[in-house]
Amino acid sequence: MVQNINMKQNKKEDGWQAEVCRAAQGIRRRVLEHTVKNNGGYLSQACSAAEILATLYLRVMNLAPLEQPLAPRPFQVVPSPGQQEDLTGSCFHGAKGPQWDRFFLSPSQYALVLYAALIEVGRMIPEGLDSFNQDGSTVEMIGAQHSPGHEIMSGSLGQGISQAAGIALGRKLKGESGKVWVFMSDGEFQAGQTLEALQAMAYHKLDNMGIYVDVNGCQCDGPMSAVMNIEPLEKRLEGFNLRVFRVDGHNTEVLAALGRLPSDGRPTVILCDTNSSQGLPILQQRAPKFHYVRFTQAAEREAYREVLAQMKRSVIKSDEAGSDESRPGRGSERRDD
Repeated sequence: MVQNINMKQNKKEDGWQAEVCRAAQGIRRRVLEHTVKNNGGYLSQACSAAEILATLYLRVMNLAPLEQPLAPRPFQVVPSPGQQEDLTGSCFHGAKGPQWDRFFLSPSQYALVLYAALIEVGRMIPEGLDSFNQDGSTVEMIGAQHSPGHEIMSGSLGQGISQAAGIALGRKLKGESGKVWVFMSDGEFQAGQTLEALQAMAYHKLDNMGIYVDVNGCQCDGPMSAVMNIEPLEKRLEGFNLRVFRVDGHNTEVLAALGRLPSDGRPTVILCDTNSSQGLPILQQRAPKFHYVRFTQAAEREAYREVLAQMKRSVIKSDEAGSDESRPGRGSERRDD
């Protein structure tokens, strides 16, 4: 297990890091804005996962480019005998091909965070969030296979990694060079199906799989250590003969470096220790219940609205200072500079 990674910095790296950090802050700001506007949202997940998703899209994954950001399509049909839905949200990741990577979001409650990430990296139009959780919309609160950035229904926790592993095995048997990336939450490691999938991944030597885990230590009922402790998680995973790293989940340099390591013949799991109120200190007042934010007092909602206003003013000042050069593009191929 790699504890520390030393990298030489240069101006190009400083440039991509600014781009990733800007996208991460944009993810938090968009989810906060949605939460204030709609009096509810998975806000802590944006705080903990922003750097992970921004780094994946802008520095790690090799996705097919898009000509322009896409608008979410409306819901088509409920699958039934003789009538199947053919719409998936994978189009937001560009065309499929043997050389392109594929991404799977396992914890579907992170869907709002993923939508914000797609906007920040130029793969979904900002107006796409206007139809969030509305009847007939694919921009669902709990993402499904037709939701932007999704191509499977991960359902109960543990199903996402299982499906992704099957796809990775198929790609390996076909000799495809594209990788399979999975985003997971630490709560999923309380489920037996997750451990079965990891065992199968190790047995089949799926070295074309990379998993980033948001280890924020929280779940719906409170701290994970008080519900069902899973630590030391890295030791448990190493027991499956997986390549495991445990790092600061807000350190974009390390997150990017680990995603670009050459294969050693094993699946890679990157445990990202994160803070559920990162970038939004006011959220710490809700500790240890971070899972979902709904305001019950007008004063609390107003306090969050003021934080949002401050974040927006900061963006305006940054733009006026001439930082537009670091704005994310359309999130096409992985940077190799």
